[in-house]
Amino acid sequence: MANIITGIRIVLSVVLLFCPVFSPAFYALYLTAGVSDMIDGTVARKTGTVSVFGSKFDTAADFVLVVVCLIKLIPVVHVPVWLIVWIIVIAVIRAVNLISGYVMRKEIIVLHTVMNKVTGILLFLLPLTLTLIDLKYSGAVVSAAATFAAIQEGHLIRTGTKVQDQGVLMR
Repeated sequence: MANIITGIRIVLSVVLLFCPVFSPAFYALYLTAGVSDMIDGTVARKTGTVSVFGSKFDTAADFVLVVVCLIKLIPVVHVPVWLIVWIIVIAVIRAVNLISGYVMRKEIIVLHTVMNKVTGILLFLLPLTLTLIDLKYSGAVVSAAATFAAIQEGHLIRTGTKVQDQGVLMR
Protein backbone atom coordinates (compact mmCIF):
# COMPACT_ATOMS: atom_id res chain seq x y z
CA MET A 1 0.00 0.00 0.00
CA ALA A 2 2.79 2.43 0.89
CA ASN A 3 4.47 1.94 -2.49
CA ILE A 4 1.13 2.63 -4.22
CA ILE A 5 0.88 5.94 -2.33
CA THR A 6 4.45 6.75 -3.38
CA GLY A 7 3.60 5.87 -7.00
CA ILE A 8 0.60 8.19 -6.84
CA ARG A 9 2.99 11.01 -5.86
CA ILE A 10 4.96 10.40 -9.07
CA VAL A 11 1.77 10.46 -11.16
CA LEU A 12 0.58 13.65 -9.43
CA SER A 13 3.97 15.24 -10.07
CA VAL A 14 3.78 14.47 -13.78
CA VAL A 15 0.23 15.85 -14.00
CA LEU A 16 1.48 18.98 -12.21
CA LEU A 17 3.58 19.69 -15.30
CA PHE A 18 0.37 20.49 -17.18
CA CYS A 19 -1.12 22.91 -14.62
CA PRO A 20 -0.60 26.67 -14.62
CA VAL A 21 1.68 27.72 -11.76
CA PHE A 22 -0.12 29.05 -8.67
CA SER A 23 -3.52 27.98 -10.03
CA PRO A 24 -6.00 26.16 -7.77
CA ALA A 25 -5.25 22.93 -9.67
CA PHE A 26 -1.50 23.45 -9.13
CA TYR A 27 -1.97 23.93 -5.39
CA ALA A 28 -4.41 20.99 -5.09
CA LEU A 29 -2.06 18.57 -6.87
CA TYR A 30 0.97 19.91 -5.05
CA LEU A 31 -0.65 19.61 -1.63
CA THR A 32 -1.96 16.12 -2.41
CA ALA A 33 1.52 15.04 -3.50
CA GLY A 34 2.92 16.50 -0.28
CA VAL A 35 0.39 14.67 1.86
CA SER A 36 1.25 11.42 0.06
CA ASP A 37 4.88 12.00 1.01
CA MET A 38 3.90 12.45 4.64
CA ILE A 39 1.80 9.30 4.85
CA ASP A 40 3.60 6.67 2.75
CA GLY A 41 6.31 6.07 5.34
CA THR A 42 3.77 5.97 8.16
CA VAL A 43 1.67 3.44 6.25
CA ALA A 44 4.76 1.31 5.61
CA ARG A 45 5.71 1.32 9.30
CA LYS A 46 2.14 0.65 10.52
CA THR A 47 1.65 -2.24 8.08
CA GLY A 48 5.12 -3.70 8.62
CA THR A 49 6.03 -3.25 4.96
CA VAL A 50 9.10 -1.03 5.36
CA SER A 51 11.68 -2.01 2.75
CA VAL A 52 14.88 -0.78 1.18
CA PHE A 53 13.01 -0.59 -2.13
CA GLY A 54 10.24 1.51 -0.54
CA SER A 55 12.78 3.90 0.93
CA LYS A 56 14.51 4.34 -2.42
CA PHE A 57 11.19 4.60 -4.27
CA ASP A 58 10.15 7.36 -1.84
CA THR A 59 13.40 9.20 -2.51
CA ALA A 60 12.87 8.87 -6.27
CA ALA A 61 9.31 10.19 -5.96
CA ASP A 62 10.56 13.15 -3.91
CA PHE A 63 13.16 13.83 -6.60
CA VAL A 64 10.52 13.77 -9.36
CA LEU A 65 8.32 16.22 -7.43
CA VAL A 66 11.24 18.58 -6.82
CA VAL A 67 12.33 18.49 -10.47
CA VAL A 68 8.77 19.13 -11.67
CA CYS A 69 8.44 22.06 -9.27
CA LEU A 70 11.73 23.50 -10.51
CA ILE A 71 10.57 23.14 -14.11
CA LYS A 72 7.32 24.94 -13.27
CA LEU A 73 8.63 27.61 -10.90
CA ILE A 74 11.98 28.72 -12.32
CA PRO A 75 10.44 30.39 -15.39
CA VAL A 76 8.00 32.45 -13.27
CA VAL A 77 10.08 33.21 -10.17
CA HIS A 78 13.14 35.44 -10.10
CA VAL A 79 15.90 33.40 -8.49
CA PRO A 80 18.93 35.46 -7.47
CA VAL A 81 22.24 34.29 -8.93
CA TRP A 82 23.73 33.71 -5.47
CA LEU A 83 20.85 31.35 -4.67
CA ILE A 84 21.33 29.43 -7.93
CA VAL A 85 25.02 29.00 -7.10
CA TRP A 86 24.12 27.81 -3.58
CA ILE A 87 21.63 25.28 -4.98
CA ILE A 88 24.29 23.98 -7.38
CA VAL A 89 26.74 23.58 -4.49
CA ILE A 90 24.12 21.58 -2.55
CA ALA A 91 23.50 19.40 -5.62
CA VAL A 92 27.24 18.76 -5.96
CA ILE A 93 27.50 17.78 -2.28
CA ARG A 94 24.53 15.41 -2.70
CA ALA A 95 26.08 13.92 -5.86
CA VAL A 96 29.37 13.35 -4.03
CA ASN A 97 27.41 11.66 -1.22
CA LEU A 98 25.68 9.33 -3.68
CA ILE A 99 28.94 8.49 -5.45
CA SER A 100 30.92 7.94 -2.25
CA GLY A 101 28.13 5.78 -0.80
CA TYR A 102 28.11 3.68 -3.94
CA VAL A 103 31.91 3.38 -4.04
CA MET A 104 32.08 2.41 -0.36
CA ARG A 105 29.17 -0.03 -0.25
CA LYS A 106 28.23 -0.80 -3.87
CA GLU A 107 24.70 0.53 -3.29
CA ILE A 108 22.90 3.84 -3.46
CA ILE A 109 22.64 5.18 0.06
CA VAL A 110 20.14 7.84 1.06
CA LEU A 111 19.79 8.52 4.75
CA HIS A 112 16.49 9.65 6.25
CA THR A 113 18.00 11.94 8.86
CA VAL A 114 16.06 14.46 10.88
CA MET A 115 17.79 17.29 9.00
CA ASN A 116 16.87 15.75 5.65
CA LYS A 117 13.26 15.64 6.84
CA VAL A 118 13.41 19.26 8.07
CA THR A 119 14.85 20.27 4.70
CA GLY A 120 12.08 18.36 2.94
CA ILE A 121 9.39 20.15 4.95
CA LEU A 122 10.95 23.56 4.28
CA LEU A 123 11.33 22.75 0.61
CA PHE A 124 7.72 21.60 0.46
CA LEU A 125 6.52 24.84 2.08
CA LEU A 126 8.61 27.05 -0.21
CA PRO A 127 6.25 27.14 -3.24
CA LEU A 128 3.35 27.86 -0.88
CA THR A 129 5.15 30.94 0.46
CA LEU A 130 6.39 32.46 -2.80
CA THR A 131 3.54 34.95 -3.01
CA LEU A 132 4.05 35.99 0.64
CA ILE A 133 7.79 35.94 1.37
CA ASP A 134 10.58 37.16 -0.89
CA LEU A 135 12.53 34.19 -2.27
CA LYS A 136 15.85 35.66 -1.15
CA TYR A 137 14.76 35.12 2.47
CA SER A 138 12.86 31.85 2.22
CA GLY A 139 15.41 30.43 -0.23
CA ALA A 140 18.27 31.24 2.14
CA VAL A 141 16.54 29.41 5.01
CA VAL A 142 15.84 26.33 2.89
CA SER A 143 19.34 26.37 1.41
CA ALA A 144 20.99 26.66 4.84
CA ALA A 145 19.03 23.66 6.10
CA ALA A 146 19.76 21.70 2.89
CA THR A 147 23.47 22.47 3.12
CA PHE A 148 23.67 21.28 6.71
CA ALA A 149 21.64 18.15 5.87
CA ALA A 150 23.82 17.32 2.86
CA ILE A 151 27.06 17.75 4.80
CA GLN A 152 25.69 15.71 7.71
CA GLU A 153 24.53 12.95 5.36
CA GLY A 154 27.96 12.84 3.70
CA HIS A 155 29.64 12.55 7.08
CA LEU A 156 27.32 9.72 8.14
CA ILE A 157 27.83 7.87 4.85
CA ARG A 158 31.60 8.15 4.99
CA THR A 159 31.80 7.10 8.66
CA GLY A 160 29.39 4.20 8.11
CA THR A 161 26.96 5.46 10.73
CA LYS A 162 23.42 4.07 10.58
CA VAL A 163 20.51 6.40 11.25
CA GLN A 164 17.60 5.46 13.51
CA ASP A 165 14.38 6.40 11.70
CA GLN A 166 11.37 5.83 13.93
CA GLY A 167 12.38 2.31 14.87
CA VAL A 168 13.88 1.32 11.52
CA LEU A 169 17.60 1.26 10.82
CA MET A 170 18.05 2.95 7.46
CA ARG A 171 21.16 2.72 5.31
